[in-house]
Amino acid sequence: MTIRHGRHATAAPREPEAEIARSNDRLATMVADVRDGLARTQKELPPKYFYDERGSELFEEITRLPEYYLTRAERRMLERHAGQLVRGLRPRSLVELGAGSAAKTRILLDAMRSAGCAERYVPVDVSGEFLVETTHRLRTEYPGLRVTPAVADIAVELGLPHHLPHPVLFAFLGSTIGNFDASAAVGLLRRLRRAMGPFDRLLLGADLRKDVAVVEAAYNDAQGVTAEFNRNVLCVLNRELGADFRPAGFEHRAVYVPTKHRIEMHLISRHDQVIRIPAVGDVSLRKGESIRTEISCKYDRASIARMLRRSGMALEQWLAGDGSFGLAIAMPVP
Repeated sequence: MTIRHGRHATAAPREPEAEIARSNDRLATMVADVRDGLARTQKELPPKYFYDERGSELFEEITRLPEYYLTRAERRMLERHAGQLVRGLRPRSLVELGAGSAAKTRILLDAMRSAGCAERYVPVDVSGEFLVETTHRLRTEYPGLRVTPAVADIAVELGLPHHLPHPVLFAFLGSTIGNFDASAAVGLLRRLRRAMGPFDRLLLGADLRKDVAVVEAAYNDAQGVTAEFNRNVLCVLNRELGADFRPAGFEHRAVYVPTKHRIEMHLISRHDQVIRIPAVGDVSLRKGESIRTEISCKYDRASIARMLRRSGMALEQWLAGDGSFGLAIAMPVP
């Protein structure tokens, strides 16, 4: 778990026909994803559908919870290493996948501004509404930085603008890579590798393997924010597809699967029920049956290095701090 220099760049207005086509494409993709996921033996929904405006707000709230160590651990490492990293690479562009509110991004942008190399920032996120707010704030905070937001589902495409000033630092933070299984993660990183020039680099944040109780607590917070975030995917499907999910009919549960080194989030049906989704059909759920809504893989240095090698990159530098969270700097391999 989902985002400013130079001129105040604004995207050219889209033609109404293009907006309609884009909306129709998104709806068709959602229908296909939901039909496929809910037909499986282990029913599942893609986690990208958490992130409407409300879902994005809830996730930002999760990052501030006492149990959710990931954001604080990564932030400490960025504050410690960003200056040295930027001085060594001198990136002229920063591309951030899954940018969200760009809270940690400011650490990198400040380091780039101090080094005098910041020209372009491209926040990429699946939530267009949230991305608009983020872009507006950063253009105000960083006059002189050219901000070019890109709304894209990174599981399918990166949506990057052409002619970015190089070198480019690609940032994929928050251990979002862990939301993809091994093959999907490699596929995503291979797409990223194809976008990289020889002097570009990837900064990858990875949550590390640790005590199971610590990990499970991070996804089962006492305030119930993660539970509300989890059930928000049902609200999205109700609104977008006209489904009739009753979120109160589902219990949030997050459990660690040691054999796969990952946490899994599920929505457990509280009773036998039939969900009606007009474009998909009726979906029956037994009491106790679950819909898996997210995985979050946990890593060590060796697993990160293997994943990068399979993606056409090499681990150039590994920063692990106190061992709770890792930052990998990767370079493209010819």
